[in-house]
Amino acid sequence: MLKFGDAIEALKQGKRVTRKGWNGKGMFLWLKPAVEIKAEWCKDEALKKLVVENGGTILGLGTICMYTHDSTGRKAILTGWLASQSDMLSEDWVILED
Repeated sequence: MLKFGDAIEALKQGKRVTRKGWNGKGMFLWLKPAVEIKAEWCKDEALKKLVVENGGTILGLGTICMYTHDSTGRKAILTGWLASQSDMLSEDWVILED
């Protein structure tokens, strides 16, 4: 098992990671890399307006995403996952094999 810093390095290498201590089944993290966003891709009108105002493209910064479930149990994606203090101090991180 790994420390949080090791899990972050694994994410940077394109791997998926999880914690043994998480109580949700199948939860894991991955790093969504930075991408140039084009106006024609945008379904969110607020985002599209910003992209258009920026000349038709804008940089979408990289972010950590989580595969999880919502309060009803439906599968869900959380974009912009933030680690808790417990997550950062835990040493039960695991790299998932593809």
